[in-house]
Amino acid sequence: MSAIAANLQAVLARIADACALSGRSPESVRLLAVSKTWPADCVLAAAAAGQRAFGESYVQEGVAKLAATSGDDLEWHFIGPLQSNKTRAVAEHFAWVHGIDRLKIAERLAAQRPAHLPPLQVCVQVNVSGEASKSGCRPDEAAALCHAVAALPRLRLRGLMTIPEPSDDVAAQRAPFCRLRELAEQLRAAGLTLDTLSMGMSHDLEAAVAEGATIVRIGTAIFGERHTL
Repeated sequence: MSAIAANLQAVLARIADACALSGRSPESVRLLAVSKTWPADCVLAAAAAGQRAFGESYVQEGVAKLAATSGDDLEWHFIGPLQSNKTRAVAEHFAWVHGIDRLKIAERLAAQRPAHLPPLQVCVQVNVSGEASKSGCRPDEAAALCHAVAALPRLRLRGLMTIPEPSDDVAAQRAPFCRLRELAEQLRAAGLTLDTLSMGMSHDLEAAVAEGATIVRIGTAIFGERHTL
């Protein structure tokens, strides 16, 4: 078994254990393998071990990796900040976008999504920790943005995403995830159909699962310490 395959099994076991503690089914949490900065060979190794969904944060790198693995029927998620001049490539090649934080980006994705492809699955990113360095709309802006995104053609609003401030304290890890879950509940009560909470990474996936994560974005625990571009 390759190191990546072994790491994948270890992460899946962590997810299963976290779900058991929360009384959830392991099938209720999807593992998104964050392959940004890692070569296509690493993606193929993970795919050979059964992983299907991969996350990228850099448009050119992601599109090149899609091309290099095109025969493997993988699902590609764009999870990084997205600039206006990069939306067309994402709309044409990716299945999901997790980081919508302003309406202009969503409008461009909707206009540029090819008609022959299924609707682009999208999440609105919320900056629940209020960090100046993080992307995402403010929690008090989320309702208006979500309603506007949900009304756009060629997009399907699935839920919310966040990247909170890192912490080693479990209670501090859970607090922002709890805020995102409560915000999603408020938006559902307001009539939006949301089924996705994209939250949790290698160091805090247990806290995210405890608070209702449906997608955890795991890079380091699968592929190792991040390569720098």
